[in-house]
This record gives sequence, C-alpha cells and structure tokens, in this order.
Amino acid sequence: MKTIFIVDDNDVNLLSAEEALSDDYRVFTLPSAADMFSFLEKVKPDLILLDIEMPAMNGFEALQKLKEDERFSDIFVIFLTSRKDTTAEVRGFELGAVDFIHKPFTKPILLNRIKTHLEIEAIINEQTSELRALRNSTVSALARVVENRDDFTGNHIERTAMFMEILLKAMLRLGVYADTISKWDMDAVILASRLHDVGKVTISDLILNKPGKLTIEEFEAMKKHTLEGERIINEIIVDSGYQDLLHHAKLFAGFHHERFDGSGYPHGKKGEDIPLQGRVMAIVDVYDALISERPYKGAFSHDKALDIIIESKGSHFDPKIVNVFLEVSDLFAEVEP
Repeated sequence: MKTIFIVDDNDVNLLSAEEALSDDYRVFTLPSAADMFSFLEKVKPDLILLDIEMPAMNGFEALQKLKEDERFSDIFVIFLTSRKDTTAEVRGFELGAVDFIHKPFTKPILLNRIKTHLEIEAIINEQTSELRALRNSTVSALARVVENRDDFTGNHIERTAMFMEILLKAMLRLGVYADTISKWDMDAVILASRLHDVGKVTISDLILNKPGKLTIEEFEAMKKHTLEGERIINEIIVDSGYQDLLHHAKLFAGFHHERFDGSGYPHGKKGEDIPLQGRVMAIVDVYDALISERPYKGAFSHDKALDIIIESKGSHFDPKIVNVFLEVSDLFAEVEP
C-alpha cells in the first residue's frame, strides 16, 4: 500500500483528507512542516499533500528544503491551497511540485489526482528498470566481444569488475576518497569498469594474441587501446547523449595505464591529476594480470602479487589506494581465477 503524508496546520483539512484517502492508502497527518521533516527520518512516503500557508515554515520553503535533500528529492509533492493566483502555481512548479489541488477539495478530485501521479511514477519506474536492463546487457555484450578476441586473458573483465566492487566499497568504508565515491552510482561505476579494455577491439589479432613477448613496435601499437577506448566511448556519448555510466567508462578506458609518478600512458598524468577511476583500475588491472598466466609469464601467487604492488606503491600506484587494497586483499584472493 502506498504511503501519503498530509501536511496542513488546519485540523479540519487534515481530517477531511485522511477520511478521503485512508481506504486506499496508508495515511499520516502532520500539522507542520517541522513535524513532516521529523517524521521523514522514520518513514519515506510516496507522495506528500502539502499546504502552502503554514506558520514557521510555509509550503514553498518546505518543498525547497525537500528538493535539496537527495534522500527526499524524488518524493512527489502536491500543494493544497486556497490561493487562486497563478503566481503561486508558477513558483510551486518551479520548485518541483507536480500538481495543485484547491481547497475546499472533494474526495473524487483528491483520489483521481493522486492516482494519476502515482500511476505515472509506476510507469516511470517500469521504464527505468527496462532501460537499466537493456544498458546492462549491452555493456556486458560489448565486454564479451572484447574478451572473446583475446585468447590469453580468460575472465579478466569479470574478475576486475569483482575486484573493483571490493576495492571501491572498502575505500568508501575507510574514508579514502569517500567524498568523491559517495557521489557515484556504484552499480553504474562497476558496470562501466567492464569497458576499460574496449579499445582492444581495434588492435590486430596478430598483436593481441601473439604467443610471446611483444616487440617495441607491437607494444606501442598495443598501448593505443587506451586512446581507442576513449574514442569509442566518446562516439557513443555523442550518439546517445551524456550518461554517467559512459563518463566513468571513458575514464576507465583512457587512464587505467597511467602511473602515479607520471611515467604511464597515454596522457602521462601524475598523482591525483589522474582521474580516480584510472587510479583504482590500475591496481585492479595489474593485480589480475599478475595472478593470471600470460604468454610471457606464469601466474604469480597472491602473495607475490601483493609484494609487487607494495613495491610499486607511490610509483605505479596511488599510496592511499594501495593501503586500502592491502586491507581487503584477502577478499581478492577468494575470487575464482
């Protein structure tokens, strides 16, 4: 059952609205905006009926405060008002209200307006879920195309995505670059990390699957997969419009071979000038390469991989991220090779 808050300093209006809605919804009546914000800490409603003319904090002020709090900004708000001026409605819609219901209201109008907006929400949620599923399957299919061209990396993309999730969640928990990571959609970031090697689709099979160490010329060609990855993802952005997932994917693709001391490629960025996505992926990518068999090397043990990463702390890798990695390295060891 959907939950509705009715916020009004008039007891008659509260009672009237509660009687009209209580058969169809779970209803909470609140006499002030202050009481509403206090109760929001316990219950998040699907919709709020909000009076405009209230003492202490009026409806406009309450709506603005709601929209500034990311926990509550998605709640539908319908204003209850006896005002007839269009200025109030314009201001309300600018602040984010979805509708106005004029007092005195009737039960059919109240029910129909609420039903309309909640049905719209249900449709939006369904379409969002469908789009998310399509997005996920498209990224996964593209990642598989990349991995299937490379005979030697096994399940590199799957493993690095798992490592990425472990490391980012630990960084968030331990407060390392948490101000940045807390703003990210974690699911989108982890999905985007699967595209870090997408540029390899442009690399010749003779180089990608060479059963031995690459020559200097071949390695220079291989290094171009970073720039090619940026280019491919940028073309998708141009064609489809900006998306947060693609923004992360472009940074993973373009910066995962940068080094903290500035000696990496393709941009030669140094320290925290390297996007955080690249600094995290650098550790994840290298760790998986170390524990995996390659044409030019055998698979190193987990402990040997840790030693190499520790030795490269501050040169190849961001020291702060290495410290977090070491805290959760036992979880890395549990991931199936």
